[in-house]
Amino acid sequence: MNVRPRVFVTREIMQEALDLIDQHADMEVWPDEEPPSPQILREKVANAEGLLTNIMDRVDAQLLESAPRLKVVSQLAVGLDNVDVAGATRRGIPVGYTPGVLAKATADVGFALLMSAARRIGESDRWVRDGQWTLAFHPMRWLGVDIHEKTLGIIGLGQIGLEMARRGRGFDMRIIYHSRTRRPELEAEYGLEYVDLPTLLAEADFVSLHVPLTPETHHYIGTPELRQMKSTAVLINVARGPVVDSAALSTALKEGWIYAAGLDVTDPEPIPADDPLLTLPNVVISPHVGSASLVSRGAMCMLAARNLVAGLAGRPLDRCANPEVYETRAN
Repeated sequence: MNVRPRVFVTREIMQEALDLIDQHADMEVWPDEEPPSPQILREKVANAEGLLTNIMDRVDAQLLESAPRLKVVSQLAVGLDNVDVAGATRRGIPVGYTPGVLAKATADVGFALLMSAARRIGESDRWVRDGQWTLAFHPMRWLGVDIHEKTLGIIGLGQIGLEMARRGRGFDMRIIYHSRTRRPELEAEYGLEYVDLPTLLAEADFVSLHVPLTPETHHYIGTPELRQMKSTAVLINVARGPVVDSAALSTALKEGWIYAAGLDVTDPEPIPADDPLLTLPNVVISPHVGSASLVSRGAMCMLAARNLVAGLAGRPLDRCANPEVYETRAN
């Protein structure tokens, strides 16, 4: 009699993806809205061969040590800052992730935040709902900054950054970018200009962040960088919250160093109710919903499920963050 592998899924996901996993493994799905605590997560994976996680779960050395039978970790996200990928590689555990299926949806939200912050949509919506709309029209009220024909500065030209650039082109924007790797082929195709970071910060009317969270990018945008930006500039972050120094951003928005900000990510998440950013009218905050479209989340869930099933069977993952693990196994 074949014994089916055991897997733990840390949150409810699309039913189609759960059905796929159920065909190949004995599955337990964490039922609560809140993520399992680190202690509970360690208990759940103690005898598991597979683990499907999201960005709220810490897959650290302690967890990996508590899971001697673990064959695969499948992350429902592109970012892997919550996963000890190097530690998993040393243990011969492939780590799956979900690139390529959420870039367009995330860029949609990024550009929506850009437009909302620039034209004060969130602020004016609250004003209307609070019953303050008493004048039919006034020519000097609710003045924002233009978007069309302005300069969009993209930091990190990965898939999401490129999709953001493509949306900017639709508004006849000048697109400048700074990235670890220069992309001449994309410069030619999309009319992009590569610049260094100080130049981007000084010239961009909109600065859009698309970098992974690493030790090098923690507080990548802080007081010195915010001071270099235009007083009319808008900062957009759909990357990770700690890429921006929240305290510095709060000061910059309050004191007028920059015009506004649009954030789909905060530090921490959820943002505390007493965070100073929540008191400021010139910031728009959404609760990390960049990939939250039905199509994109469905594709993410199915890719994560396929990665999990492949890892259980000892096959290469569709999308593997540490392909060197297969070389380690071969040796």
